Amino acid sequence: MSNPMLNPQVLPAFSQIKPEQIEPAIDQLLEDNRKQVAEILAQLQEVSWDSLVAPLEEMNDRLAKAWSPVSHMNSVVNTDELRDAYNACLPKLSQYWTEMGQNQGLYEAFKQLADHPDFAQLDEAQQKVVTNTLRDFRLSGIALNDSDKQRYAELQQKLSELTTKFSENVMDATDAWSKLLASEEDLTGLPPMAIAAAKQMAEAKGEEGWLVTLDFPSYLATITYADDRELRKEIYTAFSTRASDQGPGDGQWDNSGVMTEILELRLELAKLLGFANYAEYSLATKMADSTDQVVGFLTDLAEKSLPVAKQDYAQLSAFAKDEYGVTDLQAWDLAYFGEKLKQAKYAISEEQIRPYFPLPKVLDGLFGVAGKLFDIEISEVTEFDRWHKDARLFEISRNGQLIARFFMDLYAREKKRGGAWMDDCRVRRRLDDGSLQLPVAYLVCNFSSPVGDDPALLTHNEVTTLFHEFGHGLHHMLTQIECADVSGINGVAWDAVELPSQFLENWCYEPEALALISGHYLTGETLPEDLLQKMLAAKNYQSGMMMVRQLEFSLFDFILHRDYQPGTTVIQEVLDKVRSEVAVVTPPSFNRFQHGFSHIFAGGYAAGYYSYKWAEVLSADAFSRFEEEGIFNTQTGSDFRANILEMGGSKEPMELFIAFRGREPEVDALLRHSGITE
Repeated sequence: MSNPMLNPQVLPAFSQIKPEQIEPAIDQLLEDNRKQVAEILAQLQEVSWDSLVAPLEEMNDRLAKAWSPVSHMNSVVNTDELRDAYNACLPKLSQYWTEMGQNQGLYEAFKQLADHPDFAQLDEAQQKVVTNTLRDFRLSGIALNDSDKQRYAELQQKLSELTTKFSENVMDATDAWSKLLASEEDLTGLPPMAIAAAKQMAEAKGEEGWLVTLDFPSYLATITYADDRELRKEIYTAFSTRASDQGPGDGQWDNSGVMTEILELRLELAKLLGFANYAEYSLATKMADSTDQVVGFLTDLAEKSLPVAKQDYAQLSAFAKDEYGVTDLQAWDLAYFGEKLKQAKYAISEEQIRPYFPLPKVLDGLFGVAGKLFDIEISEVTEFDRWHKDARLFEISRNGQLIARFFMDLYAREKKRGGAWMDDCRVRRRLDDGSLQLPVAYLVCNFSSPVGDDPALLTHNEVTTLFHEFGHGLHHMLTQIECADVSGINGVAWDAVELPSQFLENWCYEPEALALISGHYLTGETLPEDLLQKMLAAKNYQSGMMMVRQLEFSLFDFILHRDYQPGTTVIQEVLDKVRSEVAVVTPPSFNRFQHGFSHIFAGGYAAGYYSYKWAEVLSADAFSRFEEEGIFNTQTGSDFRANILEMGGSKEPMELFIAFRGREPEVDALLRHSGITE
């Protein structure tokens, strides 16, 4: 039987990819690519885009199309066999990319191309590909001596293995804990839908009773609504100690040593390349100019937000004491009393709103919002090759012409990585035969599954999560760039990549848009005016506390990577110090948040978590133009599409932002949108 990974289709043949086929296919592709690079260099007489860059792009795309579905399935339908095959390929891929980044012949050829008189004839996107590639050669250690190059390769390979191990430990620790409750009374306080989901979860395991787990929908419902304080404490303890030396896991999936080794190797890598620390190395591909600028930006936001956050916390403490007699407010009480106070202040809760956000209606509304803003039509495809029964496929068209596709996988389940994300499946690029390869995206969330015959009902927070990931997807799918390395999300500075995602979230609070995305699952009635007004009034509830929490994560990540010293830096102490300066809530001593902080230890956000706040300044300021001109103003939407979404990484983010906004970004809109300033 032929290997489906070696015969890429327009869309991946997920069901045909078997774990035993993965490693042989990757081996074959890497061997073919190495031969092809040697041939390109041997035959290179006159360096040009067509003789150098185009064949490399074709080769890299072939590898990406084989690896993308494997990486995706490893995250969403993980099995022991798939995990083993995936892990077996990681060191091979790491070694290959290191070889490419340190290939002296390729480097010299790209330098020749950049210095060639015809370089000016290349279009902007092509020029950006060449300049980015030369930068990346330097960041790959092209200038190192042979022994240092070898060490660089070892570091990259080991880091690839360790970050994967970190992620696996979090997934395994999350899946390992559950609590079976014998009586429905044990879940008093939880909304009916959450109780039904717990019953359904137990039945799926062949158990009698109600099952709560650490999958986020189950955890969030329990920690927010369970009247049983001991149950809240138990699930909080299990969740906040995942993959650590604390809590019920007994250190079985402890990430302590993994984190230390990751930080040591990252520092060594940065120093090898001539940077003082990993944070400095991280900024080489970002908008921010210096480590001082990033820390200053975060500290300034913290100073502005901390007084509001302290007011939020004082109000919560007083409420818990006055209304419920609780004088020792604990970490497992915050969400619970936070929800009670929100109901008392605004007479509204996420559960009241949830029936108005059935997933089918929200999706229709989301597609309607995107259609109005960016002149696109979205339709579902029912027949396609799935990795799981929950997978869905959609097509995007403009003026009747197909321009992109995207997969969706929206429900939480076992053997699926937690969180929400967008990833690319196919990149938009011009093929050798002159045809156009259309972009394809994966959009993944972890919402509660439908219960019984009812559709999945989303909280408003989940609605904004869906809009966020779809914003990333639009950035990838609406690109008009045809060079793979700067097409879609490729080549976009990491601290600007969150701009479209956070930007799209704004429509979740606009009455005109809410009319499109809400409709009661039984009656179809849109969100009533009184509920809408309460929801808008509650928009910035505890926004000070939420702001400093994100700043705590950002500062911890950045300072840890800036100041880390092997043998002397204690990760917990760095986090404790940051908390002493910006947090209003000190978690219990057993809390091991960092052991599950996959963004920085297993994702792409190392010394880059600040990007969320950095890009939020961009997105709030970009949205303020819509506030001025109309949230569905077709010209404004067209300008955003043309200057931001269509341009991919073909220009610097600041240049694109100024083209859209007419000036550099200002922080005022973010503070206003967050309720920090009037």
